[in-house]
Amino acid sequence: MYVKVLIETRVKSNDMTFTYHVPSNVEDNLLIGKRVLVPFSNRTVEGFVLGYDAKTDDYEIKDIIKIIDDEPVLNDELINLGIYMSKKYLCPLINCYQSMLPKALKAGVKNGGGIKKLLYVKLNDNVINADVKVKRQLEIIDFLKDNKEVLKSSIQSKSSLSKLIEKGIVLEYYKETYRKVETELDRKEILLTKEQKLVSKTIKSYLNKQLVTLLYGVTGSGKTEVYIDVVKEVVKSGKSAIILVPEISLTPQITARFKGVFKDEIAILHSSLSDGERYDEYRKIIRKEVSVVIGARSAIFAPLNNIGIIIIDEEHSESYKQENNPRYSTLDIAVERSKTHECPVILGSATPKIESYARAKKGYYQLLELPSRVNNKPLPNVSIVDMKKEIRKGNAIFSDELRNKINDRLIKKEQVMLLLNRRGYANYLTCNNCGFVFKCPNCDITLTYHKTSGMMRCHYCGYASKKLEVCPACKEKSIKQMGVGTEKLEEKIKEEFPLAKVLRMDADTTSKKGSHNKIISSFNTGEYNVLVGTQMISKGLNFPCVTLVGVINADVSLNIPNFRSSEQTFSLLDQVIGRCGRADKEGEAVIQTFNPDHYSIVCASNHDYKSFFNHEMYVRKKLNYPPFCFIALIKISSKDFNYGIGEAKKISNYLRQNLKNTSVLGPSIASVLKVNNNYNFSVILKYKKEEKLYYFLNQIIKIYEGNAKIKVSLDFDPINF
Repeated sequence: MYVKVLIETRVKSNDMTFTYHVPSNVEDNLLIGKRVLVPFSNRTVEGFVLGYDAKTDDYEIKDIIKIIDDEPVLNDELINLGIYMSKKYLCPLINCYQSMLPKALKAGVKNGGGIKKLLYVKLNDNVINADVKVKRQLEIIDFLKDNKEVLKSSIQSKSSLSKLIEKGIVLEYYKETYRKVETELDRKEILLTKEQKLVSKTIKSYLNKQLVTLLYGVTGSGKTEVYIDVVKEVVKSGKSAIILVPEISLTPQITARFKGVFKDEIAILHSSLSDGERYDEYRKIIRKEVSVVIGARSAIFAPLNNIGIIIIDEEHSESYKQENNPRYSTLDIAVERSKTHECPVILGSATPKIESYARAKKGYYQLLELPSRVNNKPLPNVSIVDMKKEIRKGNAIFSDELRNKINDRLIKKEQVMLLLNRRGYANYLTCNNCGFVFKCPNCDITLTYHKTSGMMRCHYCGYASKKLEVCPACKEKSIKQMGVGTEKLEEKIKEEFPLAKVLRMDADTTSKKGSHNKIISSFNTGEYNVLVGTQMISKGLNFPCVTLVGVINADVSLNIPNFRSSEQTFSLLDQVIGRCGRADKEGEAVIQTFNPDHYSIVCASNHDYKSFFNHEMYVRKKLNYPPFCFIALIKISSKDFNYGIGEAKKISNYLRQNLKNTSVLGPSIASVLKVNNNYNFSVILKYKKEEKLYYFLNQIIKIYEGNAKIKVSLDFDPINF
């Protein structure tokens, strides 16, 4: 028997499969989708078996060395899905399969976690009348009669147990066990409102149909309850469900809600799990031990066989787009899987992507709405504060209005959330004497100062150095900290508000395993009354005692050089405002900005998505941006500036000559010119219908494949330029 094996190689056509012979000592009739160990050139590598092959006498065929897996790690659907991804995103097939799997199951990855086995003991049923007189040995036998099997480590008298094992009275053996993923259980009864019941009933009518539905519901309208009600119907019918959330921080709360209903029928997949935990959760899915999968972006590849619904919560989130190769859109993958399983895809959001809402308005998607909060609770009252006026009064961080409202809430023993979408202590350090600015030596970016560690860090490449007190240029002791990050904001709150018990949630405080869950739990129980954080506190979290939200600088996302910056700003503000006033007490929000009249800020303050959508669509149409066109981004990266820009010009000229229905913009310098000692350039393509687009883009990829001096990559529907 001969098989086709896909391995990761450095040859140009790295999607090529290689034929190997399956020797009789490792023969297996179910090889497709399994990993195998094979000889390649002068080394041994792992690869995926993608199919069977006919015998050929043209060249010598080598034998497979070993079959790694007992069960296929890629089923037929995932194998075909990888082919779809490779063609759609013009990326190597091996990368597509690697992106689907947990680390322990990737080809060629070592120490990625594996099967966990524990040592158990039990009585030997074949020994009926054991001649035992020692008291402790008799106690162990009685204990095992009552408990059948126990962990060997749980028996205290090790010597007595060893004697029983030697006599053959007790058997010891290893048994595979799953690593336990710690989750809370929310048993709160789910009672749907009239509006929720209507939406749920409509979605249930879409089951067994391949279509996309946008559920637009304001913050606090109870979309999660609708999801649970629909998934109950799906599971009842014998099918399975995938529920995706954008941030790891959301997973504990939504998992607790689903666990309260579905108990142990749930598998969890996200990056904060250990390699071993992800491996175990993945095996539960393969073995059909669960019917509901909850997780972040990569959970879309869960190897379920009978999917009844795919739910993408907070569908507007940028984290649903993979930024590394393969640069896939989670929605694309969900739609492709829904075709295979003939099931609906539900997109839920209070601030849908402009493209999604436009498609729903045009009828390409079904549109369902939850326009009010549960039981008609009012949305928060929002104030916009012009920080230009506050700066004149000496208020650099807290406006008078926000300061007064924070004090008021703390006195009332209520909770406050403060959003500042910049982590660290100071945005950068500069010399007051000569103007020198500390920059990363590898990247074209300033270093962010982190006071807790006393380090200046680059948030692009990870470079770090100790904070200096003397300017390296003029040798003066005139270093000044500029800007405010969440770390400094936390310090200022402690200084200004004696009643504040502050908790910070950003990339620095959530790097350790279980930290997201710990922070959310500590704030939820009332142990802390002020939560400071970056955008990770803005989505999906539900804290009943939060009655005030403050946005310290609403302009951070507005100043990003991207056509989506207004949309990102509106979404961020509307989402974080929606975190307050979700229970009995009404909520308030204060937005501090230097652009109080900007339409994204005004619309967010009025909870008016539809007005924002209309204004944004007008701007997009004038500038010919999505949804009025599609965009593809060509990224060119080289350590040699002149060579990189030269090749970028060649690429743009080549495309202009061959693509007649496409606007070719550039080449231009990327938003950050240098990252990790590589100079970055971009060519942007705007198109509606271009039959030859993929052909010529593929030609470009082939030309630069294997060129060590330059890296050329493609990104369809990019988030950042």
